[in-house]
Amino acid sequence: MLSVSNRTAQLEGSPIRRLAPLAVAAKKAGKTVYHLNIGQPDIPTPRSFMDGVKDAPIDVLSYSPSRGIAETREAFVRYYASFGIDLDPEELSVTIGGSEGFTFAIQTACNPGDEILIPEPFYPNYKGQALVHGVKVVPITTRIEDGFHLPPIEGIERLITDRTRAILFSNPANPTGVAYTREELEGLAKLATEHDLFVISDEPYRELTYDGEAVSILSLPELREHAILVDSISKRISACGARLGCIASRNKDVISAIDKLSQIRLSPPTFSQYGLIAFLRDPGYKETIGRMVAKFRSRRDTLFDALGTIPGAVLRKPEGAFYIFVKFPQIDDSEAFARFMLTDFDMDGETVMVAPGAGFYATEGKGSNEVRLAYVLEEEKLIRAVSVLRAGLEAYVNRRAEATVEIR
Repeated sequence: MLSVSNRTAQLEGSPIRRLAPLAVAAKKAGKTVYHLNIGQPDIPTPRSFMDGVKDAPIDVLSYSPSRGIAETREAFVRYYASFGIDLDPEELSVTIGGSEGFTFAIQTACNPGDEILIPEPFYPNYKGQALVHGVKVVPITTRIEDGFHLPPIEGIERLITDRTRAILFSNPANPTGVAYTREELEGLAKLATEHDLFVISDEPYRELTYDGEAVSILSLPELREHAILVDSISKRISACGARLGCIASRNKDVISAIDKLSQIRLSPPTFSQYGLIAFLRDPGYKETIGRMVAKFRSRRDTLFDALGTIPGAVLRKPEGAFYIFVKFPQIDDSEAFARFMLTDFDMDGETVMVAPGAGFYATEGKGSNEVRLAYVLEEEKLIRAVSVLRAGLEAYVNRRAEATVEIR
């Protein structure tokens, strides 16, 4: 009898996407669905990027070099230089989005049976890629009450074993919006150098910080041989469908490994590279990103204030990215609540799609009363969505209470 591999059978669906068929059904039934489940900005992609795609100087849509077009790599290097990060084009490869970047990083750093430390809650695809490659995720549990900042470094060190190969995180973080401080990163750097670990930093939200500047892992000189930077253009310029990012390291062995991985998957998308080259050539590209940051900051404040009016809600104001991770003590199963909102609830024909919190954890039982919300809609829609969400919470709690009475 035919069967699929154990590693794919063990994969969980994404908490961000697996309820999408229910949202489609809700829309077919005539409901309006406010999508707060996914980090897909509604802001138009910059015209300079789109013009670069349209005016790409090609007659044949051929493969690009496996590590990316030379101009693309040089454009990335100039971009990092604007943050004081000195890179050589040979220390960087273009990837098919950030997801391929952290996949390459895991493949390069770890063997099957190895362990990787990740602060939880974390982006679910980290766990999926680790599982596919036979790597065990060891969670560093963070708490909403601490703004999801890292616990004391001594506690993290106790998680390290002889199988630990790397520490992986996003900064600013998806799904929590925490921006790790230089002191926190220096603490991780100390562990990495003492225990000979790679440090993989996923930084697609670099500019999307609202209370200071994010610290890149490549700015820590002590991690010259240990640091692997993963990046993506998806979020900062609202170009998720471009599927373009990069991976960088000053470790020659890491770059050599990534070069081979790049070759066996052929090449990153050609058109998107010309779009990025044109965007970064635009003298006003920093101002374009700055306007997006200002818009997301305003949306953050709007959503945070609105959620604060919901009785019992526990949340902290995000420092970066465009997500809020919120605890609703009145629910006991965030997956069931998310399904309820799509299948059994509407307010005047409207409902809200959220990402259930449990899927962002490796620790069993965590996140059962938490959800991730993305502030990627206009402020008026965010305010309306919170009103619908509040009503949905009340209806969900009432239904559970009625079911309990019936059982008795």
